[in-house]
Amino acid sequence: MFVVIRFRVEPGEQPGFFERLRGAVEVLGKQKGFVAARAGRNADDPELLALTMEWENIGSYRRALSPYEVKVAAVPLLSQAIDEPTAYDDVPEFMP
Repeated sequence: MFVVIRFRVEPGEQPGFFERLRGAVEVLGKQKGFVAARAGRNADDPELLALTMEWENIGSYRRALSPYEVKVAAVPLLSQAIDEPTAYDDVPEFMP
């Protein structure tokens, strides 16, 4: 499964935001079931940023949000995300 979390961040605030994002992903990356993460900036709207993460399954992603160190390092940043659904199951019919 994968997660897409979008943020709206003014360009002047992005260096600090990416520093906090790296810290959040570092902590999340230590959680069981984490596979990979990447971040990107929208090509047409430079204030729109996205974090994508891949997890073994939805349970591992949800459990990864519970440990204390994640609540301290990641949850405050994730709470700044655009309010929309973030978790997606892979679609077997599409997979090559």
